[in-house]
Amino acid sequence: MSVLALQQKTVSQDDKKAIALNRSAELKERISDYLEEKEDIKTGYDLEENILENKRIILNLFNATQKDWLNWRWHMSNRIHDAVTLSQLFYISKETSSRIKKVGLRYRWSISPYYASLLRERTAVDPIWTQAVPSLVELEETGQSDPMAEEYTSPAPGITRRYPDRLIINVTNQCAMYCRHCQRRRNIGEIDRHRPNNTIRAALEYIRGNKEIRDVLITGGDALLLSDNYLDWLLTELDQIKHVEIKRIGTRTPATMPQRITRDLCAVLKKHPPLYINTQFNHPREVTHDAALACEMLVGAGVVLGNQAVLLKGINNKPSIMKKLNHELLKVRVRPYYIFHAKQVKGTGHFITSVDDGIKIMEKLRGYTSGLAVPTYIINAPNGFGKTPVLPQYILDRNDKYISMRTWEHRVIRYPNGQQSDA
Repeated sequence: MSVLALQQKTVSQDDKKAIALNRSAELKERISDYLEEKEDIKTGYDLEENILENKRIILNLFNATQKDWLNWRWHMSNRIHDAVTLSQLFYISKETSSRIKKVGLRYRWSISPYYASLLRERTAVDPIWTQAVPSLVELEETGQSDPMAEEYTSPAPGITRRYPDRLIINVTNQCAMYCRHCQRRRNIGEIDRHRPNNTIRAALEYIRGNKEIRDVLITGGDALLLSDNYLDWLLTELDQIKHVEIKRIGTRTPATMPQRITRDLCAVLKKHPPLYINTQFNHPREVTHDAALACEMLVGAGVVLGNQAVLLKGINNKPSIMKKLNHELLKVRVRPYYIFHAKQVKGTGHFITSVDDGIKIMEKLRGYTSGLAVPTYIINAPNGFGKTPVLPQYILDRNDKYISMRTWEHRVIRYPNGQQSDA
């Protein structure tokens, strides 16, 4: 019996309960496949013993201590960036080592000791390995070096502007790890460089002169690899620009080097509300005890945390993996914000999925889990034309009086298009 039919007759309490119980059973069945799959999707918590063993191996190789491990500058100084060191830590074949060396001649790579400790498999089936270690397919000449045309959307030094009321300040090319899917791999180079102070001052002057700018994103590279003092100075400068309402920081350190989140850093960040940090976790394996502690410290400093996952083939392009990731993030108070479709960047074609994959994921999130766990699926339009949200098609037809729409369960319903008269 339809809900409309039920509303037009008297229904007993017992019948109402029976209907509710039937509906509950139906809803439970809808996620039975996920409940089975999620047990096989491991988080960093689940693999803590493996992480600790890798940590022991790494510390032994570098003749380091627990005190060193807690120091983010030690991790930066000891990033793994050659096949010899990698083979000393984890067994890899001579063939694999040779391939890594070959790719490294064209594309720089570097892995923080912390992120290396998350490795489990030494192959492309491991989502950690695939994001961190060069692969021969990177040498395939597909894609563009700058698909978002950032070079053409920079009206001032260090600035990228694609929208009316907000912009990016690019402050560094430095990262704790150079992800193999990086959208700005053209900027990495062979030397870590922060932007010169005169460039940053010119960017600030541009913001001062354009009063429509209310939202500034500080990114790179990884913005949290600036020193505490420099971050404090830059955020203070932005605080003093009256029309700037919001500051944001782009960083992957909670996932790749959570040791960067220190008490001193948090004391700086706490001084500059409202402050939002967007990070990037791409797989539940990246949600570890250390990552959770970093997020807890940032939240304690008054920072609002969001996640910008990148949809990556073989890593997270399954609905169950993305759902598990989003659930784990919410548990450490990180709000899933975006799922980015991977950009057509030269050397990253093996990561690119179909748009259908992204839509399928959204179909299995909306309605199947809480709205908090449903990010927006985004395609960055080429040539700097900005983010375009992509959704399953819910509105099937419409006129002045009614719309025809389908629900998350694929029920097709008719709904008033505005206030309906009684006539």
